[in-house]
Amino acid sequence: MNLFEMTWPQVDALDRNTPIVFPIAALEQHGRHMPLFTDSLLLGEIMRRVQQRPIASKVLFAPLQWLGNSHHHLDMPGTLSASPRNYLNLLQDLCENFLAHGFRRLVFINGHGGNTTPSQQALFELRQKYRDRKDLMLAALTYWDSAKPCDEIAGLHQQQMGHACEWETSMMLALRPELVVGDLDLVPDIPFGTGASPGYRGWTMGDRSEPGHIGSASVATATKGEALFGVFATGVTEFLERIAGWDGIGWDL
Repeated sequence: MNLFEMTWPQVDALDRNTPIVFPIAALEQHGRHMPLFTDSLLLGEIMRRVQQRPIASKVLFAPLQWLGNSHHHLDMPGTLSASPRNYLNLLQDLCENFLAHGFRRLVFINGHGGNTTPSQQALFELRQKYRDRKDLMLAALTYWDSAKPCDEIAGLHQQQMGHACEWETSMMLALRPELVVGDLDLVPDIPFGTGASPGYRGWTMGDRSEPGHIGSASVATATKGEALFGVFATGVTEFLERIAGWDGIGWDL
C-alpha cells in the first residue's frame, strides 16, 4: 500500500497495527563517477522490489524522504543536508504524525550511512517520551545491514558497504548505467582505513577521501548490482515480515 495513492478515509480504515514504513535516504556527493541522488535512487529501487512481494499488502509505505543528514559531505558542491538536530526533529515529526493517527508500528528503512545514528536516536527519544506505551514498535533498519551479500554473491571484492564503492556502483550500473560517469577502470581504490577503531573518530569525507568515494568502484559490474538488489530486497522484506508479525507484547520479533 502506498500512502501517496490513498485518501484519508482509506488510511483511516486501516488496522492500527499496520506497520508504517518511512524510507529515508539522501542527496549528496558520491565521488566523481556517481550521481548525487545515488542513495535515494538505490533505496527507491529496493523499496520498489519489496512492494512487488506479498508484504506490500501488510504495510503502508510513505514516500521516500530524500533529504538526509549529510553535513560530512558538504565540502563537495551539490550536497543538500539537514543539520543533525533538524533531521532528528523531522524524523520524529514523521512518527508523531502517525502516532497521532493511532498507528503503533513505525519503521525507518534507511539508505544512507549518515542517517543511521540520527534515525536510531530519533526512535530512542520517542520511546522515552512514550515510555508507558507497551504497544509501540519503533524500529529502524539500514538496508545493507539486512543481509550478508558476500555469503550469497560470488566475486564480491568488498566485505562491507562503502561510498560510491563496488556495491553502490554495481547497483547503479544495473539501475541507471547512464548516470555512472567516466572509465571505472581509472577510479582509484580508496581503502576503508581503521580510523580510531575500535573507538570512534569524528570525520568529514575530506578526511578520508579526496575524490569523495570509499571502496573499490573499479570492480563494479551490473551483474553484481542486480544480485545485490535481490539480496537486499529479500533482507528488507524479511525484516518487515517480522514487524508485521510481532505479537504486540514481546521484546523479540
